[in-house]
Amino acid sequence: MTRWTNRPEGSNWGDFGPDDQLGRVNLLTHEQVLKGVREVREGKVFCLSLPLDLPGGMVLNPRRKPPRLAATERDGVPYMNFPMENLDTASIDVLSDDQVTLSLQYSTQWDALAHIGAQFDVDGNGTPRKVYYNGYRAGTDVLDAPGHEEGEGCCDHGTGFGAKKLSVDNFAVKGMQGRGVMVDFVRHFGHGRTLIGYQELAAILESDRIQVESGDMLVLRTGFAETVLEMAGNPDGDKLHQAGAVLDGADTQLLNWITESGIAAICADNYAVEAYPARTEGAKKSLLPLHHHCLFKLGLPLAELWYLRDLAEWLQANQRNRFLLTAPPLRLPGAVGSPVTPIATV
Repeated sequence: MTRWTNRPEGSNWGDFGPDDQLGRVNLLTHEQVLKGVREVREGKVFCLSLPLDLPGGMVLNPRRKPPRLAATERDGVPYMNFPMENLDTASIDVLSDDQVTLSLQYSTQWDALAHIGAQFDVDGNGTPRKVYYNGYRAGTDVLDAPGHEEGEGCCDHGTGFGAKKLSVDNFAVKGMQGRGVMVDFVRHFGHGRTLIGYQELAAILESDRIQVESGDMLVLRTGFAETVLEMAGNPDGDKLHQAGAVLDGADTQLLNWITESGIAAICADNYAVEAYPARTEGAKKSLLPLHHHCLFKLGLPLAELWYLRDLAEWLQANQRNRFLLTAPPLRLPGAVGSPVTPIATV
């Protein structure tokens, strides 16, 4: 059965094949990896992740809890500094073994293509259905959570939970490696809240002589993660909501540029990449139009809450804006997001 007969206007559904689950990540070709490798001249490495227990608390998103580390146990005994002589009197070993409960999009992260879908008339019969990139469907391809069983695609029938298609582990297998291109909004606008549309972005690309080509991963420094880091695990929600630049997802020129640029991903150091809620109007609208355009229409992944200051300052001091970016998520089947420890090599 064909998943769709009607695709959203401006989408690329089917362009990479009827069963594609990578979207624009397909543009991270062998040649694109080599372009990234050619940017390595010093062998200097930058970690682009926040500590994964930041921002701290739940002020950014009340659904997402900080990670909780705990020891693994055997027969109720925690295995931290555990003397193995308890199991074998001849042993001199001491064992520590731990586990974590983690909201996968709490801190530095990737969004999988199953993170944001929409209600859309894929069958062309006037009835909207809950679908994701390339027409993958809620209830069959992206399973409901137990206890949330309503409407179309309501039940998992005991077959599990999560994204059977469009899971973040597709990105892990692909590798998420290629050429990153830095755009530093802090240099131009400081650390305050600034709405960035196409005009603002285009002006920076011209003034900083930044070339963005098909297959590049666009990396946006807004300063938001730096503000998070300064708060040291005790975030001030009001201050954070006024910190850092955000893309204007309601700017159709900006969305068109994203389509035409051929970029493979957008990686930002802020929360949500775009302004939320957006300036969109109408009886039926997307509250996150950039997410809708990128994840749902183009299969273009978004990354959030990266740490970019050190890399951005080094690139500026060395009059560069390109680097090798390596950022695979966890290979966790079924997940719709993942922590990531991105590495930039210059």
